[in-house]
Amino acid sequence: MKQTRLILTGGFLGAGKTTLIWNVAQRLMAQGKRVGLITNDQAPELVDSRLLKSSDLNVQEVAGSCFCCNFNGFVSAIKNLRSDIEADIILAEPVGSCADLSATIVNPLKKFYNTELLVSPLTVLVDPIRLKSILYGGSGGLHEDAAYIFRKQMEESDVILVTKTDLLAPQEVERMLKDVKSAFPACKVMAVSTLKGEGITEWLDEVGSRIDAGTKLLDIDYDRYAHGEAVLGWLNGTVHLSGPETNWDAFFKVLMNNLAQEFAQESLPIGHVKVIAENGKQNTSANITGDASTLQFRGTAGSSEHLKLIVNARVETSPEHLDELVREALVNTIGDKFETEVTAWKFLQPGRPNPTHRFTQVV
Repeated sequence: MKQTRLILTGGFLGAGKTTLIWNVAQRLMAQGKRVGLITNDQAPELVDSRLLKSSDLNVQEVAGSCFCCNFNGFVSAIKNLRSDIEADIILAEPVGSCADLSATIVNPLKKFYNTELLVSPLTVLVDPIRLKSILYGGSGGLHEDAAYIFRKQMEESDVILVTKTDLLAPQEVERMLKDVKSAFPACKVMAVSTLKGEGITEWLDEVGSRIDAGTKLLDIDYDRYAHGEAVLGWLNGTVHLSGPETNWDAFFKVLMNNLAQEFAQESLPIGHVKVIAENGKQNTSANITGDASTLQFRGTAGSSEHLKLIVNARVETSPEHLDELVREALVNTIGDKFETEVTAWKFLQPGRPNPTHRFTQVV
């Protein structure tokens, strides 16, 4: 079987990884390429997977553990896409709070699967709003140990991709790219706006033509790394609603604003909050990466008597408190108008990273 190109897109929660790989997958398929995607999370019921599958994309999911701690599961997902669709290109999105990917994923793949895979340079996406603070010594509104993960992700990258440049003035983007390059001189630094469609072709040309991947191995404090993940509560849940004919887009906007308000009232730093509302084949989704001004909506769920909600929340609080806040927002939105059925609900604190492999030399 031919070799498959693997493009890993890392980066902290809320950096725009899913939006980018969706856009890239559409472009590649329009060129006649067979494209597979792999999503990853510490728990099942992923909004990202549902969004990608709703666009008829070929998606494999590695849930319950990160790629590095479930390397064999990641490899199995790769093999499935190679055998099922004979994938030309696989786009893989690791858990947003993961670092040390070069030592635990990229170099092991190069060592053990060099005949099957062409591994592209490790790309790390960075949100410019958080980057502005962290690059100049701040914490981006995160716990300092979570900000430590953010910095380490950039440090080990082969390509740093500044996303959402539409949020900044052109001169500010230019200055930021220059400062990032100064801070990380061994990295290729690029910029992209998926909203405007800018920079995507250039980035894809860059990573699609190189195989110098995982060129840097981190000196990383695993105690601090583990704590940086553990300060975030994680919640994944699925709820089904039944009731009177309802305009679900209007309902969904109320729900998302209620969620944003719950976290804002306690000034809780948000990694990301992603929710998708599905009405048959119609869906609307939303994402919060900070205060209410970061709330973004996409799609339409139309009207009906039934709705499926999938919630993924990563917020700097205890899992138990996160559970209380999300439930409160749901109750305040649903009221007594709908019958509810919870078919999945899990809240947790990530355990200490325990990678399957950790290479000490670049392959």
